[in-house]
Parts: sequence; C-alpha cells; structure tokens
Amino acid sequence: MACTSSWSPPGLPAGSRQKRPRSPSKPCSAKPWKGCNHHLNTFRLKEYNMNNQTSSPRSTRAKIVFSIWNNLPRIALLVMVALVFILAMAIKKESASIASSKAAGIKPERPPVNAVTLLLQPTAIHDRINLPGSIEAWTTLSLLSKLNGTVEEVLVREGQKVSKGDILARIDAEDYRIAVERARAAYNLARAEYDRDKAIFAKGVIPVAELETNKTGMETAKADLDNAELQLSRCIITAPMNGIVSKIDAKVGLQLAVGDPLAEILEIDRLKAVVGIPESDVPAVRGLDSVDIKLQALEDRTITGKVHFLSSSPETVARLFRLELAIDNPNGEILPGMFIRADVVKKTVPDAVVIPFYSV
Repeated sequence: MACTSSWSPPGLPAGSRQKRPRSPSKPCSAKPWKGCNHHLNTFRLKEYNMNNQTSSPRSTRAKIVFSIWNNLPRIALLVMVALVFILAMAIKKESASIASSKAAGIKPERPPVNAVTLLLQPTAIHDRINLPGSIEAWTTLSLLSKLNGTVEEVLVREGQKVSKGDILARIDAEDYRIAVERARAAYNLARAEYDRDKAIFAKGVIPVAELETNKTGMETAKADLDNAELQLSRCIITAPMNGIVSKIDAKVGLQLAVGDPLAEILEIDRLKAVVGIPESDVPAVRGLDSVDIKLQALEDRTITGKVHFLSSSPETVARLFRLELAIDNPNGEILPGMFIRADVVKKTVPDAVVIPFYSV
C-alpha cells in the first residue's frame, strides 16, 4: 500500500500543495502515520537546501549587494561611531574658538608703567643690630635694721620720692635713751676720778700706774657713752640718698632684729639701660662710646645712652654679655622696668652709593 502526503516546499505559496506517491519499494511501516511523517521531513530538508543553493547570488554585483545587505548592521554602527567622533571634534573646536574669543574680549589693557627717577648720591651706610633690653635703677639700696627694737612710726609710703637725710621711720628709743644716760654718768664719774688723781699725782702721792689706770677707765666710759649715743641715733631711720621708695617692709609695731629689712630705695636720677650682647658682636661693641635706644613705653622716644660697662664674661645661659648704658633722667619720666630696643651700630661705611631695594 503506498501512502501519500501533502507538503509545501519553501518558496511556494502556502496554499500550493503537491502530492507525491511513496516509493513502492519502501512500504510504510506498521504505523503509517509515523513513518510517513519521517520521510516527509527528510524530503523537505533536502529540497530546502537545494532551493538555497539555487538562490545564492552568482554575479559580482549580486554578491556585493548580498554582502552589503548581510553586513548592514555593522556598517550602520561604524557610521554612527564616525558621526559621533566628528561631532565631538567639531564641538571641541567650537568651544575652543568661543573661549579664545571671550578671553580676547575681556583681556584688560596693560596699564602704563610709572617710572620714578632718583638721584644717587654718596651717603654713609651702617652695619647695625637691633637688640632688646630693659631699664634698671642706677642704684638699688636695701635698708636693714642695725639694732633690736619695735617700729614706732613709719613716715613714708611706697613710690614716694625722698631726699638724702629724710626720716623714713622711728624705732622705740626709750631703752637706748636710758643706756645713754647710764653711760654718761659712768663717764662723768671716771673723768672726775681721773682729774682728782691727776692733782694728787702732781704732789707725788700716787704712782704713775694708778693714774694711767684711772685714765683708761675714763676713756672706756667715754667710748661706752659714744656707743650708747650711736645706738640711740639709729632709732631714727633716714634716707641715705636721693631716690624713690620702692618697698617698705617696716610696719608699726613690728619687732625688729639686727639685719631685718626696713625699706628699699631706688636712685632714678640716672638709669641703666641693660642689653645682652651676643658673643660674636662683643669685639665690635667694645669700641663704642654711645648707643641709641628707643623707649616703647614713651611713644618710641629715642635717646642716647653712654656706654658705662661691658661684662667680661657671659651672665646668662644664652651666652650674652651684659652691656650697661648710662641715661640721664632728671624729670623722672623713665622708670625702671621699661622695655627698650638698642640700635647698636657695629660698623659705618662713609661715602657709599646706595640704591633702593625695590629698584633692583
């Protein structure tokens, strides 16, 4: 029994169907519907391959068209990439052109240059150093008690200006006044005895040794009287020099012992400006006579100090040598403790041609 099947090869209309008789040498299997389908599919595949082989282009033009058609997506992608690159380059070039045009538009004109002329003349130049320092009193005097006693009265205050001989304080003198009277009585007795023995000695009644003993007793009594009067005088504390009372330690009712501090007086009619000189500049400073100093507390007033003393050894860990400058202070405007700047001129070059620093 031969089986037939309908099929439509590729390329034919969907409604066109052909019927082919099954080869009688190959009978259908026991299950005709399965065997016919297997042979039908094999036939269709072979016919489709034959149609494809017959439909491939053979001419050069057709091959070119066929190759372009198959590579059309790649060509389109390359064209798009090229367009993007060209567009980016054009945008960059246009941006540079716009930026250059803006820069050219806002570029300011160069202002004219001001030229200043200066007549150069020979002048002196100085090799100098500027060092800090401070003001110190010319003399700082501490008054100490020379006797034991109680402070009875204090007549000055701190900061007060005093002159030599002014009374600063008083110590209770009653005990010392009694001692003076006792010493005077002893002296009067010793002098009377000596005068009597001297008259008797003239008559040859007493020996020379006894007269000399009485004379020694009289002189000893006189020394005791002088010492008692000296102790009494020390009960009045006076200023030993002109100056300012910077500190008072004596208070009314304070019990003093020998060596206790009473007051401190500063001499400020003259002052010392003290400056530390580095060891490398000591040889240059040693030959100076005066130094200009500037007082910052007095609106940078400049005064001249005379070189008074240069230490022969450093007095600080920084290896600075003490330089003292004498300053007159008749009005008392300059006070100890003020800061200064010393302009120390180490070397002077006369007739030097100097040009401004900014002109180089």
